[in-house]
Amino acid sequence: METAQAALWVVIMLVALALAFDFMNGFHDAANSIATVVSTGVLRPSQAVLFAAFFNLVAIFIFHLSVAATVGKGIVQPGVVDTHVVFGALVGAVTWNFLTWYYGIPSSSSHALIGGIVGAVMAKAGAGALVAAGIWKTVLFIFISPTLGFLLGSLMMVLVANVFQRATPSRVDRWFRRLQLVSAGAYSLGHGGNDAQKTIGIIWMLLIATGYVAAGDKAPPTWVIISCYVAIAAGTMFGGWRIVKTMGQKITKLRPVGGFCAETGGAITLFLATALGIPVSTTHTITGAIVGVGSTQRASAVRWGVAGNIVWAWIFTIPASAFVASIAYWISLQIF
Repeated sequence: METAQAALWVVIMLVALALAFDFMNGFHDAANSIATVVSTGVLRPSQAVLFAAFFNLVAIFIFHLSVAATVGKGIVQPGVVDTHVVFGALVGAVTWNFLTWYYGIPSSSSHALIGGIVGAVMAKAGAGALVAAGIWKTVLFIFISPTLGFLLGSLMMVLVANVFQRATPSRVDRWFRRLQLVSAGAYSLGHGGNDAQKTIGIIWMLLIATGYVAAGDKAPPTWVIISCYVAIAAGTMFGGWRIVKTMGQKITKLRPVGGFCAETGGAITLFLATALGIPVSTTHTITGAIVGVGSTQRASAVRWGVAGNIVWAWIFTIPASAFVASIAYWISLQIF
């Protein structure tokens, strides 16, 4: 483990890089929170990003730091992390996020970060330096979160269809244009609560490794928590319109009632995962929920080719970001 003698400029640079990743996380994943509410016409894009950013920030008062503890202490064996590992992990995650944003592919910022950590750690010390329980828990939820989102989204759609079966379409549309504001706010809360904590976790990991924070501390410094929530909210305000188009229009055509059901199913999944301290993908979750809503209408309502391309991006996220992270780790050894 590095000590407090680690060059201060390196630590400051890595904290700045982590916050840049957090900002990009909000920018990249804004679509998860606002795609449905924009595509259904409930809010204009400019209104939606401010709405989502507000709830991203409010999440600081709602959720415990269970996810941050998992990322900061539950993925890598104590004593393995150093500044080079953190640099490699962040470069791997940022690179993959930029590529998928550029091509409009909804991938997971969360799994890009986990993949980055795995790749950098393996480059330094091999697979034995990883905490198997933390890794497997994260990998398992690659499949569980979209499946749960799918099930909850489709069940919500079926339930709503039965409750409102005698209501006119115009009345249903009018009700759910209002209710979708509630569901979008809940999903944005879940997004902020789960995703901001991943960056809190890696900064916490860095500060422990360099001796600026004691390993026995039960929580990271307050400035870390506040800065990470502010960064992800700021990123969400800028939005990622390429991905909004894919999420809100290309997978399936959504009405306000469908948007409400998808967001509610996704929000329940995120709340559950955050309470359990599991870093999950908000992208996987909302995509599963949107597909679930679309499939209750008819199978052809879902553009399975688009959904299939998204799944391929999910599969490649961890290995791709791990590969880039391992290269970045070796380069960092020559720089600082």
